[in-house]
Amino acid sequence: MSVTDSRATHPRLSTSDAPSALSQLEKRLPTLLSVIAGMVDLTGFLNLGNLFTAHITGNLVVVAALVVRGGRVNPPQILAIPVFILAVAAIWLVARTSGRRGPSLARLLLLIQFLLLAGVLIFSAITKPSANPHSLMAGIIAMIAVSAMACQFTLLRLALPVAPSTAVMTGNLTNTVLSLMDALWRAQPLMTGDAERLKVSLHLLIGFFGGCVVAAAAVSLLGDWAWSFPVVLAAVAVTMPYGGVSCDENGFACTAGS
Repeated sequence: MSVTDSRATHPRLSTSDAPSALSQLEKRLPTLLSVIAGMVDLTGFLNLGNLFTAHITGNLVVVAALVVRGGRVNPPQILAIPVFILAVAAIWLVARTSGRRGPSLARLLLLIQFLLLAGVLIFSAITKPSANPHSLMAGIIAMIAVSAMACQFTLLRLALPVAPSTAVMTGNLTNTVLSLMDALWRAQPLMTGDAERLKVSLHLLIGFFGGCVVAAAAVSLLGDWAWSFPVVLAAVAVTMPYGGVSCDENGFACTAGS
């Protein structure tokens, strides 16, 4: 097949194809990301000194309590907040300089998240931070994990702005309860699109909770190697196709299948 034929068979994603590709991405990716977030948050909490790697609100609460009441300070719990901010800013710069949008940008940021989580796994396997969760190496690993979750949050806002949060479950739980109330009342619903919202919210809740359960079991059985689970899923997120849309071997330039 000639180069011309190949391009005709797999044209580069056009402007008209982009909304469809983005819609497929918004349907398939968030649930997988919620599983990853649950695994990362639970594994980090158990192995890295009660640190919330995917839930910065929890770290803000801990810092506020320490400021007012005192007590033993776990530096990574405090550092997680500025590191998260810096990581979000860094990912924004990457997205800005890449010039990518939609599925192509999502693929790039998913690759960055995978590399960060792979770094967490490698360092954890070598240094065994769970044996001393307050050590310097454990703190460094925790900051890499926080950066990986900052990448996921940024990915959702920049590449999938319509998608709900995959790590903060309060909003998803609220949507689930409100959608169920509207469905049970069988009158004029107070929320629009309640059936679809219920479906999405349930998927994310189940995914996050399932990720936490699997991570808890993995930590009990594998210790620091439990990080291999979110790494594998992050690799799946990078390579999975989205509704007939695939990317080149580098995962950057996306094309629409015939």
